[in-house]
Amino acid sequence: MTGVAVVTGAASGIGRATALALARDGLTVAAADLDEAGATETAEAASATGLDVHAFTVDVTDTDSVRALADGVRERLDVPWAVVNCAGWDETRPFLDTDAAFRQKVVAINLLGVMEVTHAFLGAMVERERGGRIVNVSSDAGRVGSSGETAYAGAKGGVVAFTKSVAREMARHAITANTVCPGPTDTPLFRRQPSKLQEALARAVPMRRVAQPDEVASAIAYFASESSGYVTGQVLSVSGGLTMAG
Repeated sequence: MTGVAVVTGAASGIGRATALALARDGLTVAAADLDEAGATETAEAASATGLDVHAFTVDVTDTDSVRALADGVRERLDVPWAVVNCAGWDETRPFLDTDAAFRQKVVAINLLGVMEVTHAFLGAMVERERGGRIVNVSSDAGRVGSSGETAYAGAKGGVVAFTKSVAREMARHAITANTVCPGPTDTPLFRRQPSKLQEALARAVPMRRVAQPDEVASAIAYFASESSGYVTGQVLSVSGGLTMAG
């Protein structure tokens, strides 16, 4: 497969694994993240194995930054075939212990950032008339809720609904939009949780372990591939059976 893929949140975790997986599939990847050093590390790790990954800096909560990313990708690489929104953030705390600034940050990163990045690239993808792929990373918290992650679950549930609506609008342009919902995954964000919580989450999974980023990236790579051309508006949990939603 050839073409360009944009991956936000590509400095670490699922985003980094996705950037490398898409590059292994033959795509030229724009690895974008607020963490400039981390995005550069992703690109350098790819280059060391002969993969074509380029580092970009973006703050998905800043419209000007997102527009600059879109312009930079088109100028340096091309109009993307695939846009993958992996950027996300959360801290576990009871809803009544959150303040407005925290709730707004969670929604800005996890929902509005997805909307801004998608909007920044989608027009050029439509104009090119070659089809394409939008893949948004939500969470099983957005499907079934999660204690201590109420604002996050609300934002991630919004990602699912947003993606389905984009899928309906873009179907006539052969641009698909799908959602991947990871369960607990061994990422830097997960490792910042208290060890007892990490252990409890692993025990709650029927497979008795959390996911590895590469396992989630494999699902994303399918939705970003040519093979998924007749699949759109779908939600896929990658959670070891933790969530079995119909």
